[in-house]
Order: sequence, then structure tokens, then C-alpha cells
Amino acid sequence: MKIVLHSGDIPKSLKINKSIAIDTETMGLNPIRDRLCLIQLSTGNGICHLVKLEKKQKAKPTNLIKILKDKKILKIFHYARFDVGVLNYNFKINVNPIYCTKIASKLARTFTDKHGLKDLCKELLNIEISKTQQTSDWGKEKLSKSQLKYAANDVMYLHKIKKILDEMLLRENRIKLSQSCFNFINKRTELDLLGWDQKDIFSH
Repeated sequence: MKIVLHSGDIPKSLKINKSIAIDTETMGLNPIRDRLCLIQLSTGNGICHLVKLEKKQKAKPTNLIKILKDKKILKIFHYARFDVGVLNYNFKINVNPIYCTKIASKLARTFTDKHGLKDLCKELLNIEISKTQQTSDWGKEKLSKSQLKYAANDVMYLHKIKKILDEMLLRENRIKLSQSCFNFINKRTELDLLGWDQKDIFSH
């Protein structure tokens, strides 16, 4: 695994094919209150690009935003609801198209309640990843090697996980259902940002 750290944005020359795995690190779990600090990207080729956003950064990461808005590039997340909400709030964009490995796992792997990224890496790929840096301070001026490795692990295996989950979804005839769920994510995050994050409007 190779980790490349960028300040403020990705280079314009970065080549993206048909899909990219994305994750975010913030100062907390409230997109409106908590600052976006880091964005992780991987095309599935063993290289992870980390974009560190500075607190006083004035310019938006225009090269990154262009990729997020590109409808020809599939964006793969794990728990897309949070990351898409963060990106929507910070950059005022709709991220499309979307694939969420957590939703895919819940639809395909109904024999278990373990759908976390660590669980998927272990059960589908036989790879152990550490989550010890999950609650660390991502707003620091200089991130530690442990933080950088943790951040990279959050996107490094998503392409492989997606491939396995797609095979299971196809076998169980749930591909169309999963796509409908992915298509709804932007609306779900819009509800979250408008204050309906804790209320299920579909309940009685």
C-alpha cells in the first residue's frame, strides 16, 4: 500500500477511471458543527491519496469536486449516508453516482448483523484492519503515521468488497433493490441536514 498526502486538493493530473473509493474524516459526527479535515481516495490500484483540508483554507478543492460531480465516475463509500452528507454540506454539491458497501452488505448478507468495514474486510477478504484511530484528532496540523494508515485502510479495500457483494446481490436477485437504495442516499442526507436525522418519516 502506498499513501500519498496532498494539501488542499488533488493534482489535476490524477487519473481516475470508472470508479473511486472515498471516505472522510471529521472532527465529529455532526456535519454542520464538525469540520471536515481529510478526504481519502483510492482507485483500487494499491495507492491511497489523502487530501488534508486546512482550517483556514480559503480555496475549495476544485479538482476533487470535479470528480465528485462527474456522473461517469462511480463513487464507492462505506456508510455513504455520512460521507455524502459531509461532502454535500461542505461543497454544496450532490455526489453521484453512489455505491455503499454497508447498504449492499445489509441487503446481501442477511445471515449476520456484522456490516462494519472491519467485519467485511475480515469475513470477505480475510484481512484484519485496525480501528484504533477512529476517534483520534483529525484536525491536528500534522497527522501521525498511524492516522494516515488508518485513513488509507478505510478506502483501500472497498473495490474488492464491492465485487464480492455484487456477486451476492446478483445471486439473491437484489441488484435493482440495492441500486434504488443508493439512488436515495442524496435525499436521505438532505433530510439529515434539514433536521430529520433522528426521525424515521416512513414510520407510523
